[in-house]
Amino acid sequence: MNFESEIEECTERVTRSKMAPNATELNGVLFESDAATPDMALGTAPVMQADKEPKKYVWRNIILFAYLHVAAVYGGYLFLFEAKWLTCIFAYLLYVVSGLGITAGAHRLWAHKSYKAKWPLRLILMIFNTIAFQDSAMDWSRDHRMHHKYSETDADPHNATRGFFFSHIGWLLVRKHPDLKKKGKGLDLSDLYEDQILQFQKKYYLILMPLGCFIMPTLVPIYFWGESLLNAFFVCALFRYAFILNVTWLVNSAAHKWGDKPYDKNIKPSENMSVALFAFGEGFHNYHHTFPWDYKTAELGNNRLNFTTTFINFFAKIGWAYDLKTVSEDIVRSRVKRTGDGSHNLWGWGDKDHDKEEINAAIRINPKDE
Repeated sequence: MNFESEIEECTERVTRSKMAPNATELNGVLFESDAATPDMALGTAPVMQADKEPKKYVWRNIILFAYLHVAAVYGGYLFLFEAKWLTCIFAYLLYVVSGLGITAGAHRLWAHKSYKAKWPLRLILMIFNTIAFQDSAMDWSRDHRMHHKYSETDADPHNATRGFFFSHIGWLLVRKHPDLKKKGKGLDLSDLYEDQILQFQKKYYLILMPLGCFIMPTLVPIYFWGESLLNAFFVCALFRYAFILNVTWLVNSAAHKWGDKPYDKNIKPSENMSVALFAFGEGFHNYHHTFPWDYKTAELGNNRLNFTTTFINFFAKIGWAYDLKTVSEDIVRSRVKRTGDGSHNLWGWGDKDHDKEEINAAIRINPKDE
C-alpha cells in the first residue's frame, strides 16, 4: 500500500498544528472534547483540582448522543425480536472487531506501546478502530495518555472524581477543562505522528469512519441475506455502536468506582470483573493503572475474561506482534504486599498460603493472650 503522497500532506498539516495548535486545525475532530492541542512532552507535575470551573455544555453532542441512545434502544428491540439471526451474529462480530480496535489497537498498542506490531496487524487494528468510531487512534491515544499521566485530576479527560456520569459520558457533553488543555501541551505524541497508518487514518477519518461504522454494517446484511434496511441500520449500526461505546465508557466510570484494589489501594481504579467480561479484559483496572506498560492489562493474561490478550498472543505466535512487555511475578507480589488492599487471591491478608515467617512476624507484632 502506498501512502506517500497522502502522508506528506498530512505531515505538513501536523507540523503546522504543532506550531499553532487549535481546535480548527485538527483534522477529523468530531467532538468538542477532542479539540485539545496535538503537540504534547512528559514530565510536568500533576495539577490540582479546580472544582469551581463552570461547565460549558456542548449542545450538539448532547443532542447527538441523546438520539443515538434512543435509537439504540429501538435497535436493541429489533435485535431481540425482529432481526434475522444472521444479522444478530453480524452485529455481534462487529462489536468484537470494533472492541478489539480499541483494546488491542488504540489502547494497548498505540496509547501504551505495551507491544509492537508489524504493518499488517497495525492495518487490521486501524480498520477495526475506524469501525468503532471513537475518534482516530491518534486522538484516542492522546486522551488516554492524559488520563494516565493526570489520573483523577482536572487534566484527566474523564476525571472520575467529578462523578460517575461525568466519567462515563458527561466529559463528552461539556468543553474541556482549562487544565486539560494547558497540561496537554506537555505530552509527547511523536511516536503516533510517525506511524504512517495512523497518519492515513487521521487524514481520511471523515471518509473512512462513516463507511466503517454506519454504511458497511448496514449494506452487508441487506445485500448478503436480504435483511430490511430498518433492521440492518438500527441493529448493526446504531445499537452495536452505542453498545461498544458504553462498554468502553464503563472502564472510565464503573471500573473507577466499584471493585477490589489488590495492587494499589490508594487509587480509584479497581478490578471489575463485569467490565472485564464486556470490554475484552479491560476491567482489571487496578492492575492496569499500577502497571500500565503490561500488554495483558492484567496479572493473568490467559484469563477467560481477557480476550484481547488472547488476540495479541495469537498474532505473537505468527510473528505479527512482538516485544510484548509484561511484569515479573516478583514485582507484582512485592507491590501487592506493599500497597494492596489485601484482596489478592494469592498474596492477600489471611491467605492460607502466606509465608510462615510473615505470619509468625504478624503474631509477634500483635500477640494475643492465650
